[in-house]
Amino acid sequence: MPGSPYTDLERPPLSAVRLRRALIAPYGPWARLELRVETGSTNADVAEAARAGEPEGLVVVAERQTAGRGRRGRVWQSPPRAGIATSVLLRPGETALEQGWLPAPAAGYGWLPLLAGVALVEAVTRLAELDATLKWPNDLLVGGAKCAGILAEGVPGPGLGDPPAVVLGIGLNVTLRADELPEHPTGLTATSLHLAGAAATDRDPLLRALLRSVADWYARWRSAGGDAVASGLRDAYLAVCGTIGREVRALLPDGTELTGTATAIDRDGQLILATPSGERPLAAADLKHLR
Repeated sequence: MPGSPYTDLERPPLSAVRLRRALIAPYGPWARLELRVETGSTNADVAEAARAGEPEGLVVVAERQTAGRGRRGRVWQSPPRAGIATSVLLRPGETALEQGWLPAPAAGYGWLPLLAGVALVEAVTRLAELDATLKWPNDLLVGGAKCAGILAEGVPGPGLGDPPAVVLGIGLNVTLRADELPEHPTGLTATSLHLAGAAATDRDPLLRALLRSVADWYARWRSAGGDAVASGLRDAYLAVCGTIGREVRALLPDGTELTGTATAIDRDGQLILATPSGERPLAAADLKHLR
């Protein structure tokens, strides 16, 4: 049947019922899950819900995105049911009495996309049985090629002085074939779990593992008051980050370049670059490309 999600048997549809049963409270860590056959951008959908007052814990998953976005407006597209496209709504600046969480300081919000990267590596390593690393700040690499991207966006609070919400989006190439891979303006080669020889490419358990890992790391980070060091997040990130110790070239938005050795990640999630003129911290927002 034309348009049926079952026309490509290698890419079965996700089940909203099964996902909600596994991931939504009281049996799972999230508050609400929406599964959409098609949408422009899951990040845009969650940001709209955040502006409308949606509480923390919303998950939006799309079988296909028509206007998926990466950093600096780059396009992230995938054929229907060939990947994972999901975004979650976090409100780290609010008190969560039930969990005993105090507001996390805004200075630590830069760790949230890195937190998603750690969760992504955990899911891919455990289920797909692939060696995966992170290219700071937001790319998952398998065999040196980009397999996933992460985009964090802030949504202003409703009133002056209200803390912003954070929308955390993840796009993972799962069963894309070679002729379906997107082109990346950064020159980084793309791949998929299928092309990399994954032991499993079933999106349902991959998505469950990813969202559970995101929730677990977020809970640790919040319980530690938004401290990436005390929560163990910084050590976990450093263990899977392939950028540290490498000579890199950072292209800044104004067109200038910095060249040096990536030596560390500081307490705020910034990359420390050792240059001939001294150490330079780089936030993800300061960066156009990192090669």
